[in-house]
Parts: sequence; C-alpha cells; structure tokens
Amino acid sequence: MTRPVTVVTGGSRGIGAAMCARLAADGHDVVVGYVRDGAAADSTAAAVRAAGARCVTVRVDTSDADDVERLFDTAADRLGPVTGLVNNAGVTGPLGRLADTDPADLRHVVDVNLLGTLLCSRRAARSMAAWGSGVIVNVSSAAATLGSPGEFVHYAATKAAVDALTLGLAKELGPDGIRVNAVAPGMIDTEMHAAMGDPGRAERAASSIPLRRVGRAEEVAAAVSWLMSPDASYATGAVLRVSGGR
Repeated sequence: MTRPVTVVTGGSRGIGAAMCARLAADGHDVVVGYVRDGAAADSTAAAVRAAGARCVTVRVDTSDADDVERLFDTAADRLGPVTGLVNNAGVTGPLGRLADTDPADLRHVVDVNLLGTLLCSRRAARSMAAWGSGVIVNVSSAAATLGSPGEFVHYAATKAAVDALTLGLAKELGPDGIRVNAVAPGMIDTEMHAAMGDPGRAERAASSIPLRRVGRAEEVAAAVSWLMSPDASYATGAVLRVSGGR
C-alpha cells in the first residue's frame, strides 16, 4: 500500500470539502462521507480525482452504528484498508438559548457531534490496530472553551466532549501506533451560518477576532493535513486551535 486511505465524514461541503481536496493534493485517496447532498458529494469527489487521487462517496448517518460499519467496509472494499479518519460531520442546530431549544434538536446535536464521532473512532481503532498504525483527527471547535452563551451551548458542550475524547483516545491507542488529534476552528466563512439562521454572523464577528478576519475552510484543511502527515509523527492528544487568536 503506497497511498493512505482517509475517510472524511461530512465531506461534501464547507470545511469537509476543503479537507478532501487538500488531502487528495497531499497524496491521500479519499472516502467522502455525506448525509444528504449527493450532488455536493459528487462535486467534492470530482475535485479529489482532479488532484490525481482515487475517491468514493458513501451516504452515511454517522450516528447509526450499522451505517458506520458500512462506511468503513465500503472504503476497504473500494480503496483498501483505512489508514486515516477525519471526524468532521457535525451540526449546530438553531441559534438560541438552551432554555428555548427543542429537545429533539439537543438530541440530534449530541447524536451527530458526539455519538457519531465515538462510533467512527471505535470502528477506525479496530481497523487501524490490525495494521499497527493510523491517524484520527477530530474536528472540535473554539466553542468548546468559549461556551457560546446565547447561541448554542449544547453544541459547545459536545465539542468539549470531543476534546476529552481526543486526549483519552490518544493515550488509549498510542501503544497501537495510532495517533489521535483534533483541530478547533473558530469563526470560519462557510454556509453553516446561513444554515443555523444567521448568514451575517461570521462577518459581524470579524472585529472581535485578534486577526480581524474570519477564517477560510482551506486554512482548517491545511491544519488537518499536517496532523495527518508524517511531519506530525510525534503529535498525539493535541487540540490545534485554528481560530485567528480568539
């Protein structure tokens, strides 16, 4: 096996799509996991193939254990043993105070952001341990330490849990030759803000960021690619903040 095979969940749009393109450019074959937008996943796959990499798209609900098994089985059947995982799939739910948040939205955020990351990491750990090496990168958020009051404290709580998972799993899997790290993006210019009901949110936040601008998806993708690379071979259990200083 000469090329790493990396699964990227939530890989069809935004930061996930940028990650897929960057990893392909850096020598990875890529599995694009997506939940509903097949056209966007196909567009990401085209960009991956244009970079000279192999690619397969898989529709997957990462909070469903059977779907996760199918994701990794398909990746292995089509591209070979999975050597890398980027747990990028995530949702915020509507903006608002916790007291006003629908319990169904709370459950959905926990199921996708935390349970989905646990299930994918669990399967990746089993697969990678058999080979004695592998890399997992979790996508956390600067919200994990900021708390995001009045916006989505439930989302922030799930990302704080992802940080704890990153540290614990890094210690657990280190003896198996598997590295586990996370990136914690800050305010990034993607369609996520419109999806949560506030398309101007990122632009308004720029003045409160030390670098005085919002980030780009490609900047987060670059950090992920470094953590996946041999250049980061002694980095594990780290949460790399990509937030412009916020």
